[in-house]
Amino acid sequence: MNKAQLVEAIADKVGGRQQAADAVDAVLDAIVRAVVNGDRVSVTGFGSFEKVDRPARYARNPQTGERVRVKKTSVPRFRAGQGFKDLVSGSKKLPKNDVAVKKAPKGSLSGGSSTRTTVKKAVAAKKATAKKAVAAKKATPAKKAVAAKKATPAKKATAVKKAAAAKKTTAKKAAPAKKATAKKATAKKTAPAKKAVAKKAPAKKATARKTTAKKATARKK
Repeated sequence: MNKAQLVEAIADKVGGRQQAADAVDAVLDAIVRAVVNGDRVSVTGFGSFEKVDRPARYARNPQTGERVRVKKTSVPRFRAGQGFKDLVSGSKKLPKNDVAVKKAPKGSLSGGSSTRTTVKKAVAAKKATAKKAVAAKKATPAKKAVAAKKATPAKKATAVKKAAAAKKTTAKKAAPAKKATAKKATAKKTAPAKKAVAKKAPAKKATARKTTAKKATARKK
């Protein structure tokens, strides 16, 4: 049975050939997409479809017998359910007026919808968390920049204050030193002058003595 024959087989049950073709396409597409994404598709009583990873290995070329390296790959795998196996083996008979595959138990379909809802909520939560993380990353540099801008003027003001205080302290220390230096220089200048005055004083005394002696000589005469 090929796909066209499968569509014809179910056309009467779903309301027409086109509806049957759409249904088959939808079912196969859903199975293929799920398996490619790594999900396991399980149908009760029929079987399950899943993706299997095969590691890299060595194999033999059946024609030449040459050893060939086979790369790592992934393949789809179908495992028949127990009900399907029992029907094929003949341990169970096919029902004439009912479907061969067991119907889904009550509540299982609603459970599937609730599972989908849970998955959607989980995806939405992940997206919201990712958005928050991105917003936090964007906001963090901005906050740092603002803090740096605020801190820079404060640091500059502190540095200016410290520099001004250092200048005042240096000026205060330098003022007594300058006064002491000026006093020493004045003392050095005045000392030779005093000595010179002191030296000139005896000359004046000698001159006075000479004039006194002349006056005495004149009186004697």
